[in-house]
Amino acid sequence: MNKIKLYNDDCINSMQQIDGNTVDLIITDPPYNLGLFMQNRQTNLKKMRNNFFGAAGWDDLEYDEWLLHMDDFLRESSRVLRKKGTLIVFMSLIKVESLIRIAEKNNFYYKTTGIWHKLNPMPRNMNLHFVNSTEGWVYFINKAKTGTFNNDGKVLHDFFESSLTPVNEKRFGKHPTQKPEKLMEYFIKTLSKKNDVILDPFMGSGTTGVVSKRLSRNYIGIEINQEYFSSAKKRIDNVEVQDVRYECG
Repeated sequence: MNKIKLYNDDCINSMQQIDGNTVDLIITDPPYNLGLFMQNRQTNLKKMRNNFFGAAGWDDLEYDEWLLHMDDFLRESSRVLRKKGTLIVFMSLIKVESLIRIAEKNNFYYKTTGIWHKLNPMPRNMNLHFVNSTEGWVYFINKAKTGTFNNDGKVLHDFFESSLTPVNEKRFGKHPTQKPEKLMEYFIKTLSKKNDVILDPFMGSGTTGVVSKRLSRNYIGIEINQEYFSSAKKRIDNVEVQDVRYECG
């Protein structure tokens, strides 16, 4: 029987309740600390979509404060992950060097930086500069150099192409940085096995939980925002599989 445990709380508080050396894969999409940066550049994103992350209030830390938050997160991630456990963190490319530096301080081995290429990005300011169609992800192993990698003898590249999240995956609520299920499935199939424990400390819309449940993984999701937590829980509940036990923290 697979287990799903959901916390509506701060990620550090909730991660401290998880036993050490019990998680196999962490895959997560934390705030990129771009809110103030985008606002200072007088971006027109807010005018183009009402749920622009830069105006949401959860992505506007000062840089030094963000570094401290990431240090706390990565320290707890190393503690809860098993040795040879995997960490995938989505991150703005301009913050990758900072992320790697903090991760290595907290016992993580840096494997590579990859790209999610969006096939249908919003064509904002297309007549002024190149359209932004990529997001970065960074791949680490905890306290080792190799971990689970299910490539079935195939060459897997460090980029993944897909469309943006389709409308049918947003029917339980919209999140400004929601990732498509197809993208999460790529990582979960490659970097974990059935009955492994998957943790997402910044659960958001719940995409990682949906895919983990569908692929017979145990899942722990943490989300501080009540609205996002409720919609993510409904979305995960809607996935029909047998023999799943729920807990809420």
